[in-house]
Amino acid sequence: MSRNASSSVPPSPSGISRRRVLGTTAALGAAALGAVGTARTATAGTRAAVTERRVRAVVVGTGFGGGVTALRLAQAGVPSLVLERGRRWVTGPNATTFCRFANMDNRSAWLTDHSIVPGVDKTWTPYTGVIEAVEGNGMTANVGAAVGGGSITYHGMTLQPTKENFTRSIPRAADFYDELDRVAYPTVSRMLGVSPIPDDLLASDSYKSSRLFRDVLPKVGLTPFKVPLPIDWRYARGELTGQYTPTYTTSDVAFGVNNGGKHSIDVTYLAQAELTGLVEVAPLHVVQDLAMDANKRWVLSVDRIDTGGAVQERIRVTADAVFLNAGSPGTTRLLVKSRAKGLVPDLPDAIGTKWGNNGDRIWAWLNPNGDAGTRQGGPACIGATDSGSPIPYTLIHAGSPAPAPGVTVVTVVGYGIVDGVGTWAYDADKDDAVLTWPVTGDTVLQALIAARMEAIALAGGGLMVDTNATAPSTWHPLGGVPMGEALDLYGRVLGHKGLYVLDGARIPGSTGACNPSFTIAALAEHSMATIVRQDVGRVF
Repeated sequence: MSRNASSSVPPSPSGISRRRVLGTTAALGAAALGAVGTARTATAGTRAAVTERRVRAVVVGTGFGGGVTALRLAQAGVPSLVLERGRRWVTGPNATTFCRFANMDNRSAWLTDHSIVPGVDKTWTPYTGVIEAVEGNGMTANVGAAVGGGSITYHGMTLQPTKENFTRSIPRAADFYDELDRVAYPTVSRMLGVSPIPDDLLASDSYKSSRLFRDVLPKVGLTPFKVPLPIDWRYARGELTGQYTPTYTTSDVAFGVNNGGKHSIDVTYLAQAELTGLVEVAPLHVVQDLAMDANKRWVLSVDRIDTGGAVQERIRVTADAVFLNAGSPGTTRLLVKSRAKGLVPDLPDAIGTKWGNNGDRIWAWLNPNGDAGTRQGGPACIGATDSGSPIPYTLIHAGSPAPAPGVTVVTVVGYGIVDGVGTWAYDADKDDAVLTWPVTGDTVLQALIAARMEAIALAGGGLMVDTNATAPSTWHPLGGVPMGEALDLYGRVLGHKGLYVLDGARIPGSTGACNPSFTIAALAEHSMATIVRQDVGRVF
């Protein structure tokens, strides 16, 4: 059977709290999903110096869109300044770079004095941690804050939508699909070193929960599949032999992978871009405003901050071209602010529209029949599709990094195709744009997912709990600057030469019942090929 999070959850024999169980599950979804975004206002320092910089091209953000953009500009001979609000996190075998779920600390959250994970009541000194919770009306968007963007904290699900589902989500780009399928998606896959979990690992004790989930799926009419992931599986094998401290095999990846072996954007696209000598990556640089000067050049107001958020330097960057890749909330907020404050004249009216949550929902499967194991391996390696659903969706199992004593919790994440009905509006008191998501924005999809969750519980035992029933959130924010309305199909802001959007902000609401990262990167590859050919040497 299924219930929402406001329903009663049976207490475990150990007396563990319902809130802790659901909070842990929400964190598991955090690990499974991931996303990127922009910064909160940093703390103003005293007498911060002002620096003027003049560059040819600026890239804002270092996630999937930003990494692709920086590398392809460099390969075309264009030097760029890459601005990233988060810090650089260097990891490797048995590193302690990231906090673990059991000892969660301020490295987990962006400049806040408390945990952003429901059910985890911890406070700390604010720090430039890896995840920000952007609270809106009716929805919270969780976004990455690091060199590498959301690729640092996501599990790595690298899913390509079918042509039909891509067209339903992004109809304006439907004619691009065949070329994306032939060139762009394979390019991203090679760059990220994508592969599914090997059979020997899946057969190990650490992945009992993945097998339990996989085996119940055909009983409820779902088709299981192995999720392609950007992982060097030798590290997971090394954990099983005791060579490395468990991270993959315990799914303790919500705040980053301490053992290395994860092919995130910082160690793939960005690393290659920096090797050219044409790319300067500037961590802890927060873009506060974007304007156009009297000569129609782009001007960015930037704060260089320390890891506590205090401003160390104010920088005015003037550029011929600006590529916004701050994630859907980040890019949208910058452009909504620029329009409302008159910093950039005649920005398209469609900015701030067509936003969606990718249909995200996180469920807790409590006490299923069968053996889920004493620890649940990851990253999220088993998924399922429903070929008969009127609205396409995907279900994914994410392992628990912190098994609750006395109760088995198996996390199941769902997402699917939704319309981009969310909007962003400027709030002068906050000097920021604020999201509004209607309660009915994804109700039809969520009813389909809920019915399937109930079927899983009936077939596999236990109870399904909707952890987002009273507090909707997404780890896959999309839209806000839609292609075909605010942009052309290659990411150029309409009527504004040299201003581009190549991240998830241009995708209206969902990515064909898939995790968005693969499609964001593939579209960026496709667009950059055209921009390099047509705009380099002409526009900038």
